[in-house]
Amino acid sequence: MTDSPAERLGEFLRAQRQLAGLSLRQLAEIARVSNPYLSQVERGLHEPSLRVLTSLAQALGIPPQHLLAKAGVPAEEAESATGVEAAIAADTRLTGEEKRALLAVYRSYVAGRGGSSRSTKKS
Repeated sequence: MTDSPAERLGEFLRAQRQLAGLSLRQLAEIARVSNPYLSQVERGLHEPSLRVLTSLAQALGIPPQHLLAKAGVPAEEAESATGVEAAIAADTRLTGEEKRALLAVYRSYVAGRGGSSRSTKKS
């Protein structure tokens, strides 16, 4: 029986991984997270970041918003983060290094504004 949201998320992730026919190691490799960290997430010992959740959802072939909702991320925050991040991740014109750099810049701007998706300031 699970009590915490982290444990429920971990159980959901484990079930999705098994439905996809992936081992823990395979999913960790595809999602670009460490095997021990993914194991801890599945056991409810860690609450992953938006980036990790989005990466896991993409690796499992499920909508990122669905997984983020299971993790308790507010819909507005999930939509904003996954939309931009998914667009960057899906762009085949960019190398992996370029994608990581763009994501880092995007995340730094969002974090600097406290995660707000709206700006009233004009440049």
